[in-house]
Amino acid sequence: MKYIVCEKPGEFNLKEKEAPVRKEGEALLQINKVGICGTDLHAYAGNQAFFTYPRILGHELASEVLEISENERGIKAGDKVVVMPYVSCGKCIACRNGKTNCCTNITVLGVHGDGGMQEQITVPANILLPANNLSNDQMAIVEPLAIGAHSIRRADIKPGETIAVVGCGPIGIGIMKLAQIAGAKVIAIDMNEQRLQYAKEKIGVDYIVKAGENAVNEVSEITNGDLCTAVFDASGNKYALEACPDYMAHGGRFVLVGLSKGELTYTHPKVHAKEMTLMCSRNATTEDFEHVINVLDQFPTESFITHNVSFTEMIENFDSWLDPKTGVIKATVSFN
Repeated sequence: MKYIVCEKPGEFNLKEKEAPVRKEGEALLQINKVGICGTDLHAYAGNQAFFTYPRILGHELASEVLEISENERGIKAGDKVVVMPYVSCGKCIACRNGKTNCCTNITVLGVHGDGGMQEQITVPANILLPANNLSNDQMAIVEPLAIGAHSIRRADIKPGETIAVVGCGPIGIGIMKLAQIAGAKVIAIDMNEQRLQYAKEKIGVDYIVKAGENAVNEVSEITNGDLCTAVFDASGNKYALEACPDYMAHGGRFVLVGLSKGELTYTHPKVHAKEMTLMCSRNATTEDFEHVINVLDQFPTESFITHNVSFTEMIENFDSWLDPKTGVIKATVSFN
């Protein structure tokens, strides 16, 4: 079978190898579509944390079961499934407390271990969710939306809250829509005017603010001086991350969803005065995936996926997805 491997930063190769053989407790999957994530883009660019090379990328997977043993979810050969790409140990302190998303020994497909940019793959059967009611496009975006769902659940968003989401990339857009479904009013903040317009026109956010010197004043005006009870960073940009508490109300929460490799600096008196709750949000759990699957009909999948190419065309197109000028929001790779 064919597969694509990132040998080192900036280098992909299309290769062939023997198809995998399923072991007990595993499922053999046919990959139909793979979503391209910011993790994949950063890995290719050489600035992704927790990453080693060579690596087969791909963890946003639309797939079909070829072989599987009897299992708790009743999944059988021929079923369409969503893959939760986080393989946890089930034994560590995080797993014992139900936080499998931040297992101390976690292996994420396409990051710590090889992912789905290959025609077939074997995975533990217990990380599969049935998805016969979803299209391949919908299945390929469940994982990034689940990350957003997890962050909203972490922040315990309530109806009527006004929140800010910094970064109108795929994760940020997912947070915005899921926050609206939870009943929040949403302010989208970004430097990219095109993405802000997408957030306004397709997601339906309540307000858009261009990041910069006047952004805090604009957020203050929108909220009648209160600022936002929760602020989510989905950019992973150091300067954006350090600016986020300025958008936050006294007594508010700051949720770090985007990941920066470097150090962050905050003025202690400023964040202390607000009694800021600082929380990180990593990956997602089964509960988050199930929530996304249940509300996915409210998400504008068609406009969200802006670029799609065949598996054999991925390498020649990947560089263009690093350039915001191409208008890319979510790119996908089709295997058939």
